[in-house]
Amino acid sequence: MAYSQAIVQRAMQRLQSENEQNEQSSRARIAVIYEKQPRLGEIERELRRTAAHVLAATFRRQGDPVAAMQQLKKDNLARQQERDWILQAEGLEPDDLTVQPLCPKCGGTGYVGAQMCECLRELCRQEQKKELAALFGTDSFEKFRLELYSDQYDAKCHSSPRELMRATYRRAQSYAQCFPAEGQSLLFSGATGLGKTYLSACIARVVADRGFSVCYAPVGQLFSAFEDDKFRPRPDISRTEAFFISDLLVLDDLGTEMTTQFTISVLYQLLNTRLMEKKPVILSTNLAPSELAARYTPQITSRLLGTYCLFQFYGDDIRFKLK
Repeated sequence: MAYSQAIVQRAMQRLQSENEQNEQSSRARIAVIYEKQPRLGEIERELRRTAAHVLAATFRRQGDPVAAMQQLKKDNLARQQERDWILQAEGLEPDDLTVQPLCPKCGGTGYVGAQMCECLRELCRQEQKKELAALFGTDSFEKFRLELYSDQYDAKCHSSPRELMRATYRRAQSYAQCFPAEGQSLLFSGATGLGKTYLSACIARVVADRGFSVCYAPVGQLFSAFEDDKFRPRPDISRTEAFFISDLLVLDDLGTEMTTQFTISVLYQLLNTRLMEKKPVILSTNLAPSELAARYTPQITSRLLGTYCLFQFYGDDIRFKLK
């Protein structure tokens, strides 16, 4: 569940802000405790006296350092007992006098060793949901309207567009709930306005809600990102990293880009890398399978038509029915 640099950075900013708020509120709470019980503050200051200070004072007086350390331990134990009695009388615990991290696992850093902590991962999930909501609005399986599709038999699909879409809708729901489904990728093919992008958004939302990382981009944006990385590289920021590392990649409008040697190379590299790593892709295109074969290289076409599960969309543009 690898998230893009942008999402992780936003999540880290939120974590740092929450840590600062926690520290401020904790210190305010501790100040109230010390104001009510000044002796607790005195004890804490006495306990912070280091052994080095005690030893230095002992040497200045030419005393016995061993005896001084033993006396220090005895005095500190007495102070701790006194502190515990006061706390118990106030219904408090020793931890109430210190700033406790929001997450005991990582101490508020967001990482346990080299691994991302669940607290930071949850913030990443929330940031991703916000990002997808900004892209897709309220698109969801629950709001999908089958009645917008014709129930009249269409010889092109040997069924009615509504029945075909009903089956596609159910398959899409199952795919989202069972993701990652052994790395299976999907290819949505059909004319404009038939719900390809909508269903892609529905799947992306459910997959993200289940805790997986999702990256969405129109192909034009995809190729622009690769051009930026190539011609205006910034070592600290990669606009293309998420296309490779996300659990699910959703690419929209394949075939609308200007085909060049560069775009062909990028597309092949991306599709092949994700195929080898069993990272699913959902591709939508207005091109028919035969048009894909005519437009792209055999290497790309073989991956799209040979390894992707093809869903063909039929019917009339439903966007006119929504007006």
